[in-house]
Amino acid sequence: MTSSLLADFERYLRLQRGLSENTVRAYHGDLTHLASAVAAWRGTSTDPDEALASVTLADLRAWLAAMSQAGLSRTTLARRSAACRAFFAWAVDNGRLEANPALRLSSARPAITVPVVISPADVLSLLTVAQQRADDDDPIHLRDWAVAELLYATGMRVGELAALSVRDANLDQRLVRVFGKGGKERVVPFGRPAEYALGEWLRRGRPALARNAMEQAMFLGRRGHRVDQRQVRAAIHDLCAAAGIADIAPHGLRHTAATHLLTGGSDLRSVQEVLGHASLTTTQRYTHVSAERLRATYEIAHPRA
Repeated sequence: MTSSLLADFERYLRLQRGLSENTVRAYHGDLTHLASAVAAWRGTSTDPDEALASVTLADLRAWLAAMSQAGLSRTTLARRSAACRAFFAWAVDNGRLEANPALRLSSARPAITVPVVISPADVLSLLTVAQQRADDDDPIHLRDWAVAELLYATGMRVGELAALSVRDANLDQRLVRVFGKGGKERVVPFGRPAEYALGEWLRRGRPALARNAMEQAMFLGRRGHRVDQRQVRAAIHDLCAAAGIADIAPHGLRHTAATHLLTGGSDLRSVQEVLGHASLTTTQRYTHVSAERLRATYEIAHPRA
């Protein structure tokens, strides 16, 4: 019995491409959606593999056009186009299909969205409040202080922070090992404020929560287990409210860190490495924010603006 096209493609994405589970699930959903649409148009078998094997270039264009008319975002359309191109290229290369209908499928370009960032003054307010709250020696407040400092210092994703282990941080060298999308490893530096906050968490906070000596997670919850992304998001929202600044998510601190690095003179390639972006195009989103701020400052300060 021939194994499933979709199942084998997912295995390829995980094992050979090293893509994250989120990406694999998204691609699976995209291809299942395509298969369902084609089966419905033709009134044929609803088996996804059979439907995908019958797809033509005209089907792909009609599918994308229907989603565009339904109001799906350009970013979603771009991802679904990418899923199709990856799937059909793999299927032909591995002898599972004879022709690649996506070969002449034009790329849907994702919309360029300007990330929401907060000012250095607002970051200072947030981090000051986090440090002040940690003065009560509540281990959760110590954790939240270290979390906020590290998120802003490194620009790491919330999932990457939640996945950190104690051994991943080197306080002496002020470096942290981060495992990004697809298990890709990078080493990111952080400054003295983050070193201090992280050190206080490890010295005063974490031991109060750790119930299992075998637990290696860097950040823990009240019950001594690895902190999850939801808890990190709640902590940042809580700190924003306490500081009286605009509410942002942990990803907003990532955007903010990237923008402040570029505004401060860092080059795009360095910021790309810090953030763990596979493509420089992704990092270039932050140049829009920096350019807008530069123009605003110019128009205020220059006598002939």
